[in-house]
Amino acid sequence: MLNHEITSLADKHKARRRIGRGSGTGRGKTCGRGHKGSRSRAGASLTSLYEGGQMPLFRRLPKRGFSNCKFQTRYEIINVSQLERFDEGTDVGIEQLSSAGLIDSLRNKVKILGDGELTKKLQVTAHKFSKAAEQKIMASGGTAKVIK
Repeated sequence: MLNHEITSLADKHKARRRIGRGSGTGRGKTCGRGHKGSRSRAGASLTSLYEGGQMPLFRRLPKRGFSNCKFQTRYEIINVSQLERFDEGTDVGIEQLSSAGLIDSLRNKVKILGDGELTKKLQVTAHKFSKAAEQKIMASGGTAKVIK
Protein backbone atom coordinates (compact mmCIF):
# COMPACT_ATOMS: atom_id res chain seq x y z
CA MET A 1 0.00 0.00 0.00
CA LEU A 2 1.30 3.43 -0.93
CA ASN A 3 0.74 6.76 0.84
CA HIS A 4 -1.79 8.01 -1.70
CA GLU A 5 -3.85 4.83 -1.31
CA ILE A 6 -4.59 5.34 2.43
CA THR A 7 -8.26 6.12 2.93
CA SER A 8 -10.04 8.06 5.65
CA LEU A 9 -10.95 4.73 7.28
CA ALA A 10 -7.32 4.07 8.18
CA ASP A 11 -6.57 5.06 11.78
CA LYS A 12 -10.28 5.73 12.38
CA HIS A 13 -10.30 4.19 15.87
CA LYS A 14 -7.27 5.78 17.48
CA ALA A 15 -6.28 4.24 20.84
CA ARG A 16 -6.67 6.64 23.75
CA ARG A 17 -3.52 7.83 25.52
CA ARG A 18 -2.97 5.96 28.78
CA ILE A 19 -1.55 8.41 31.31
CA GLY A 20 0.26 7.57 34.52
CA ARG A 21 1.85 4.38 33.15
CA GLY A 22 5.55 5.08 33.60
CA SER A 23 8.02 7.80 32.73
CA GLY A 24 8.88 6.21 29.38
CA THR A 25 5.43 7.11 28.01
CA GLY A 26 5.96 10.85 28.45
CA ARG A 27 2.81 11.03 30.59
CA GLY A 28 4.02 9.34 33.79
CA LYS A 29 4.47 10.61 37.36
CA THR A 30 2.26 13.76 37.53
CA CYS A 31 0.34 12.69 34.40
CA GLY A 32 0.51 16.09 32.71
CA ARG A 33 -1.03 17.95 35.67
CA GLY A 34 2.13 19.68 36.91
CA HIS A 35 3.04 19.79 40.61
CA LYS A 36 0.52 20.23 43.46
CA GLY A 37 -2.19 22.90 43.50
CA SER A 38 -5.95 22.73 43.03
CA ARG A 39 -5.78 21.88 39.34
CA SER A 40 -3.71 18.80 40.00
CA ARG A 41 -6.38 17.31 42.26
CA ALA A 42 -9.31 15.17 41.16
CA GLY A 43 -12.60 16.97 40.52
CA ALA A 44 -10.92 20.35 39.93
CA SER A 45 -13.06 22.82 38.01
CA LEU A 46 -12.52 26.52 38.52
CA THR A 47 -14.76 29.32 37.31
CA SER A 48 -13.45 31.88 34.85
CA LEU A 49 -13.70 34.50 37.63
CA TYR A 50 -11.26 32.65 39.92
CA GLU A 51 -8.11 34.70 40.59
CA GLY A 52 -5.94 32.20 42.45
CA GLY A 53 -7.33 33.03 45.89
CA GLN A 54 -7.00 36.80 45.45
CA MET A 55 -10.18 38.75 46.21
CA PRO A 56 -12.03 38.67 42.86
CA LEU A 57 -12.71 41.88 40.98
CA PHE A 58 -16.49 41.63 41.29
CA ARG A 59 -16.12 41.53 45.10
CA ARG A 60 -13.58 44.38 45.21
CA LEU A 61 -15.89 46.79 43.40
CA PRO A 62 -18.75 48.47 45.28
CA LYS A 63 -22.36 47.54 44.59
CA ARG A 64 -24.26 50.26 42.74
CA GLY A 65 -27.75 50.90 41.53
CA PHE A 66 -31.08 49.15 41.74
CA SER A 67 -33.20 47.41 39.15
CA ASN A 68 -36.98 47.23 39.13
CA CYS A 69 -36.76 44.33 36.69
CA LYS A 70 -38.11 41.80 39.21
CA PHE A 71 -41.19 43.90 39.89
CA GLN A 72 -42.23 44.90 36.38
CA THR A 73 -45.54 43.67 34.97
CA ARG A 74 -45.08 41.43 31.94
CA TYR A 75 -47.87 41.02 29.41
CA GLU A 76 -48.39 38.36 26.79
CA ILE A 77 -49.06 40.12 23.50
CA ILE A 78 -51.95 39.27 21.18
CA ASN A 79 -52.61 41.19 17.96
CA VAL A 80 -56.10 41.94 16.65
CA SER A 81 -55.35 39.87 13.53
CA GLN A 82 -54.92 36.77 15.74
CA LEU A 83 -58.49 37.19 17.06
CA GLU A 84 -59.78 36.58 13.53
CA ARG A 85 -59.63 32.78 14.16
CA PHE A 86 -62.59 32.95 16.59
CA ASP A 87 -66.21 32.63 15.36
CA GLU A 88 -68.56 35.59 15.02
CA GLY A 89 -70.13 36.68 18.33
CA THR A 90 -67.75 34.67 20.54
CA ASP A 91 -66.76 35.79 24.04
CA VAL A 92 -62.96 35.79 23.86
CA GLY A 93 -61.35 35.67 27.30
CA ILE A 94 -58.11 34.41 28.81
CA GLU A 95 -59.34 30.77 28.82
CA GLN A 96 -60.25 30.88 25.11
CA LEU A 97 -56.89 32.45 24.19
CA SER A 98 -55.06 29.75 26.16
CA SER A 99 -57.03 26.87 24.62
CA ALA A 100 -56.37 28.35 21.14
CA GLY A 101 -52.63 28.31 21.95
CA LEU A 102 -52.20 32.08 21.71
CA ILE A 103 -50.92 32.48 25.29
CA ASP A 104 -48.72 30.23 27.40
CA SER A 105 -50.34 30.43 30.82
CA LEU A 106 -53.60 31.53 32.44
CA ARG A 107 -51.57 33.26 35.16
CA ASN A 108 -49.97 35.73 32.73
CA LYS A 109 -51.58 39.07 31.96
CA VAL A 110 -52.69 39.69 28.38
CA LYS A 111 -52.49 42.85 26.27
CA ILE A 112 -54.28 43.20 22.93
CA LEU A 113 -52.45 45.27 20.30
CA GLY A 114 -53.88 46.75 17.11
CA ASP A 115 -51.77 45.08 14.39
CA GLY A 116 -53.91 43.67 11.57
CA GLU A 117 -57.62 43.83 10.79
CA LEU A 118 -60.69 42.42 12.55
CA THR A 119 -63.89 41.75 10.59
CA LYS A 120 -65.83 39.74 13.19
CA LYS A 121 -67.96 40.98 16.07
CA LEU A 122 -66.27 39.70 19.25
CA GLN A 123 -66.57 40.37 22.97
CA VAL A 124 -62.89 40.51 23.99
CA THR A 125 -61.81 40.44 27.65
CA ALA A 126 -58.16 41.16 28.53
CA HIS A 127 -56.02 42.97 31.10
CA LYS A 128 -55.02 45.78 28.74
CA PHE A 129 -55.82 47.14 25.27
CA SER A 130 -53.94 49.55 23.04
CA LYS A 131 -56.02 52.45 21.68
CA ALA A 132 -55.77 51.10 18.11
CA ALA A 133 -56.90 47.62 19.21
CA GLU A 134 -59.85 49.00 21.14
CA GLN A 135 -60.92 51.13 18.15
CA LYS A 136 -60.70 48.18 15.73
CA ILE A 137 -62.73 45.91 18.03
CA MET A 138 -65.39 48.61 18.46
CA ALA A 139 -65.42 49.36 14.70
CA SER A 140 -66.18 45.71 13.94
CA GLY A 141 -69.17 45.88 16.34
CA GLY A 142 -67.58 44.08 19.28
CA THR A 143 -66.73 45.12 22.83
CA ALA A 144 -63.41 45.41 24.68
CA LYS A 145 -63.68 44.70 28.41
CA VAL A 146 -60.75 45.32 30.77
CA ILE A 147 -60.02 42.84 33.60
CA LYS A 148 -58.96 44.60 36.80
